[in-house]
Parts: sequence; C-alpha cells; structure tokens
Amino acid sequence: MAKQTKQRRTAVTIVGQEFHINGQPTYKGRVWQEHKIEGLLMNVRLVQGIFDDLNPETAHLWHYPDGPWDPDRNTNEFVAAMPEWHQHGLICAVVNLQGGSPTGYGNHGWINSAIDPDGALRTDYMNRLSKIVDRADELGMVIMLGIFYFAQDQHLKDEEAVKKAVANTVDWIANQGYTNVILEIANEFPTHQYHHEIIRERPEELIRLAQKRAASHKLNLPVSISSFAAKLPSQVVLDMSDYILIHGNSVKDPNQMVQNIETIRSLCQTPKPIVNNEDDSPWSPRKLEPGQKAPGWRTEGITNNFMACVKNHVSWGFFDWRQEHEGFNEGYQCVPVNWQISSERKKTFFNILTKISGNA
Repeated sequence: MAKQTKQRRTAVTIVGQEFHINGQPTYKGRVWQEHKIEGLLMNVRLVQGIFDDLNPETAHLWHYPDGPWDPDRNTNEFVAAMPEWHQHGLICAVVNLQGGSPTGYGNHGWINSAIDPDGALRTDYMNRLSKIVDRADELGMVIMLGIFYFAQDQHLKDEEAVKKAVANTVDWIANQGYTNVILEIANEFPTHQYHHEIIRERPEELIRLAQKRAASHKLNLPVSISSFAAKLPSQVVLDMSDYILIHGNSVKDPNQMVQNIETIRSLCQTPKPIVNNEDDSPWSPRKLEPGQKAPGWRTEGITNNFMACVKNHVSWGFFDWRQEHEGFNEGYQCVPVNWQISSERKKTFFNILTKISGNA
C-alpha cells in the first residue's frame, strides 16, 4: 500500500498522565469546579461508525425508519455530526473495526468485521474509516481505534490471522500518515467470550506486536487494551500499555470507581493516563421500563462515574445504547444510529461536557 503524502493537521501524544494535541495539553489551562481538566481525553463510544452486516440472514435488522440499511449513509451521517460534537468539547471518538453489539448488548449471528478471515483489512470498511479519521484530523480530534470485539473475532480463522490483523492495522495507520489515532487492541479483556486465546489470555503479545510494528514505521501510536467491566487490568497490561483503559458499565457505586482509579495509579510503575472509554452509568440500569426515569446526571460531589472520573483526573467515555422501547433518536451504539445530538440523554451529556470543557 502506497504511503499518503497529505499533510496531517492533528498529532496526539502522551506526556506523563496527560494527552497532548499538537504539542499542547488538551483543554489547555481548563479548570472546572477546582478540578483540573487539562490533559484529559473526553470521549464517546461511537463504534458503529463503519458498521455493516455481512450476514444476509440478519442484514434486514438494520433498516432505517425511512429506508433500507446503507453503510455509506451511516458513515456519511457520522462525519456530518462530528463538528457539532467537537463544538461541545468532544475531542475523541471511539471506533472499532469489529464494532460492538448493534443492539447494545448481545450478539446473534450478525457479521460486522473490517477484517477478513485471513487478517486482511476489507477495502470498503477502511474507505469508510478514512472518511472519519480524515474529518477528525481536520477538526483537531483523536480517533481511538479498536481492532477486535468479542463475538466477532471468531471470524478470523486462526491465531496467525489475529496477528496479521494487528500488523495490517498499524501498517494502514502509518501508510495513511495518520497522527491522530490511538489504538485499542481489543474491547474488554479478559472475557471468555473471545474465541482466540491470544486475545483472551495473552493480549500482551498483541500490544507488543503493535508497538514494535509502529516503531518500525517511526510512528507514534499509543497502544492499550480495555479491561472488562469492573475488573482491573492485569499487571502485565498495566506495565506494557501506553495508556490505561477501563470500563465502568458494571461499576454502580462511583466510590468503587474512585477506588479502582487509586489502585491502578498505585500499580503503575510510571505515570500514565487513565481513560474510561465505555460507561453507561449514570443513566442506565440494564433495562429502563417505559416512562421510568434514568438516574440523574448531577455534577455536585461524586454522584456518578462521570463525575468520579473527571474529579480524579481520568477521562470519561459515554456509552449510550437504545433500549427496546426507545426510538431511532436514542442511543449511539444501536444500529441504525441517529448520529445527531437527537435525544434528551445525548443533550444532557453534551451540555455537561460543554461546561466541563469550557466550550460554552
């Protein structure tokens, strides 16, 4: 693959426990309610930005209210929404080559993978991804790019294909000349739901592979892997990762989130940023009944995981999924997606983010 010669505008780096863009800390100088915001990477789980379903038996599930499913429409509408997200203070979008559950939770036969069985990258998926990363580069945003998702990794035929997928992803980033990408090897480790043992049991090999491949390109590419729900990363993952990824979906007590953060910091041998890049708290018990109000988004005290993270200098990521009784305007996880700030839940999050980031 020929290298791109286009001049890129946005370069992300890590300095100690903080993220920098173009040599300056993110949210430079920003303090909110006496808490330092500078250096954080506020993000939203937007993993379906390049989604498609390669299984003809399930592809009909994703029709829009006004027409059939269209993967190009999906990506184009994602790109069109990015400037508004950025205006509200969002500087990182989380996208995954194998997406996430298009129903929020669970997987039932659909095939969504930018990676073919041999570990090669599918051209149509990567063309859609280029649109997203290009627009992020223009806006000064970072893309956190995930590679593997459980219930999809089984479509790679063997361990060698898994390794090739990692190498090919790093090569693609380097050949495109992207400097605004950070890598998430896999979504949620450890979990028995991964088919391939190297992801499930030995992810440090894939972290090392990605780091060495990036170094061979002289590419600055921070690499990590997210830990499963309330579980803390293993010591080897903490040691090897360039930044630490945690999730908060099952952490229902925000004081537990604070404790997890403190434990991780005590175990890290060198200072590293901590990023929560998937959290459906505070808004979601796993199922809201029609008319039931979600827990509040109060900003005083440590009242939810969002505030627990921000007030302990940890980046937070909004995981918004559409429940069974909710309509098209709800949720950023569920396909088809309305990528606009189209629901009260989305509006509430972005309004708080605007205040925290100083973009008001």
